[in-house]
Amino acid sequence: MSGKSTKNGNRKIHSLNREITVIFVAIMALTIGACILINTFFLEKVYVRDKQNTLMSVYTKLNSLTELTEADEDEFTAISGTHNVGIGLYIVMRDPFMDTWVFNPVKIISYEPDVIMVNELRRIFSRELKGKILVENDDYKIFQTTDGAGTTEYLEMIASLSNGQFMLLRTPLESIRVSSQIANRFLLYVGLGGILISAVAIFIFTKKISKPILSLASISERVSEMDFEARYNGKEKTEIAVLGESINKMSDNLEKAFNDLKTANAELQKDNELKTKIDNMRKEFISNVSHELKTPIALIQGYAEGLKEGISEESERDYYCDVIMDESAKMNTMVKKLLDLNQLEWGEDVLNTEVFDVCELVRNQVASFDIITRQNDIKVTVSGVNKCFVNADEFKIEEVFKNYFSNACNHVKGECGKRIDVSVQKEENEVKISVFNTGDKIPDESLPHLFEKFYKVDKARTREYGGSGVGLSIVKAIMEAHHKDFGVYNADEGVCFWFKLDCADTEEA
Repeated sequence: MSGKSTKNGNRKIHSLNREITVIFVAIMALTIGACILINTFFLEKVYVRDKQNTLMSVYTKLNSLTELTEADEDEFTAISGTHNVGIGLYIVMRDPFMDTWVFNPVKIISYEPDVIMVNELRRIFSRELKGKILVENDDYKIFQTTDGAGTTEYLEMIASLSNGQFMLLRTPLESIRVSSQIANRFLLYVGLGGILISAVAIFIFTKKISKPILSLASISERVSEMDFEARYNGKEKTEIAVLGESINKMSDNLEKAFNDLKTANAELQKDNELKTKIDNMRKEFISNVSHELKTPIALIQGYAEGLKEGISEESERDYYCDVIMDESAKMNTMVKKLLDLNQLEWGEDVLNTEVFDVCELVRNQVASFDIITRQNDIKVTVSGVNKCFVNADEFKIEEVFKNYFSNACNHVKGECGKRIDVSVQKEENEVKISVFNTGDKIPDESLPHLFEKFYKVDKARTREYGGSGVGLSIVKAIMEAHHKDFGVYNADEGVCFWFKLDCADTEEA
C-alpha cells in the first residue's frame, strides 16, 4: 500500500503516502503563489511607507534641536549613509529687488552634490516641482516626485523647523517594481525546488507513519473476525499509539461483551427454567383455588339438593336459601380478589399516583365501618397528625387500609372491651399508618407467612367470618408496587399491622 491503490473487499483504498504528499505539495504551492501575489501588489507600498517613516524620524529629531552639535552631525551623517537620505538645512529669504528666493545653506549632509539639493529646494519654492503629495500639513509636506530628467523617483520632505530654518530631506526610491519581479522569480525557482525535495522527503517519511496504520487495519480486521488475541504493540508516542491502545481496549471490551453474551445465554436458560417454575406455581395456584372453592360449592350443591327434595317448613327453606346466597357471595368475593391479585402480581394494573390527604382517607374508611364497630361494641380511636398529603394510588391505598381494618374487626377481642387503635405518624419524609386491635397474638412461626396467598392462621375462624386468605396478599402486592415497607408485629395486648407511604413534596398546611 505504498504507492498504489489497493482494494479491501469491494471498496477501493488509496495510498495514504500519496494523499499526504499531494496535500502537502498543494499547500506549499498555494503558499508560494500567495507570497508572489503579496509581493506584486503590496511590496512597493510597504517600501514607500518605510521610507516615509524614515523621513519623519529625521524631521522629528531635527525639529527638537535648538542647536546642531558635532554629535548631532555625526548621528545625521550615519542616518544619511545608512538610509541613503540627503539632509539639508537652509535659511530661506526673499530678495525683493530681484524677486527671487535666496537659500543660505546652514548644513548639508547628502550623498548628492550641494547644488542639486539647492536646485531641488528652488524648484519647490518656485512651485515647479511636480509629483504626488503623500502627507501635507502646516509644518511639513511629503511628496513623491522624479528628478529633472524624469528617470529616477524620489521621496522628498520639506518642512519649517521651530528655529526658523527650512529642512529638505531627499531619498531615492529604487525601482521597487523591478526588485519585486526579481524577488518573485527567485521565490518561484526556490519554491519549485523546495516543493520537489519536500515531496520526496514527505513520501519517504509518511511510509513510517502508514506502516503502524496498516498494522492497526490488520488488527481491526482480525478483531472483526472475533480474534480477540490480536494486540497492537507499537512503541510510538503519537496519536497512532493512542489509537492502538483504543483498539486494544475495544478488543478487550468486545471479548467481555462476548463472554457476557454467553452468560446471558446461560441466564436465558435459567429464565426458561424459571418459566417452568412459574408454570408449576400457576398449577399450584389453580389447585389452591380449586381447594378453596370446593367447600362452598359442596355446600351450595348440598343445600340446593335439599331444596329440590322439598322442604315443608318455610323456615328451613329460608335457611337453605340464606346459606346458598352466603356461600355464593363468598365465592364471588374470592374470585374478584383473586383477579385483582393476579393483575397486581403480573404488573397488569398500572398505578395511578396522585397527591391526596391520607388522614382524610383513614377517617372516611373508619366512618364506613361505624355500623360494624357499633354492632360489635368495638371502641375505635384515631390518633396522630390531622392532615398529611402523600403521593400514591389513592384507590389502592384505600384497599390496603380497608383490608387491615376489616381484618382487625374480625379478630378483635378483649376481656376489658374490644379496641382498635388507628395511628397516622410522620417520620421525616414518610408517614406510617398503623392498625392495632386487641386480641390473640399471632404465633411466631406464622408471622413470616401471613402475607402469603391462602395462608390462614385459624382456618375455622377465617371461614366463620368469610375470609378468603387473599386480602393480605393483595396488601403485599400493592405495597410492593409502591416500593414501600409494610408488615405486622405482636404488641402487648394484641396485633398491629402497618404500612408506610412517601409524603408529597409540597404539602398544604
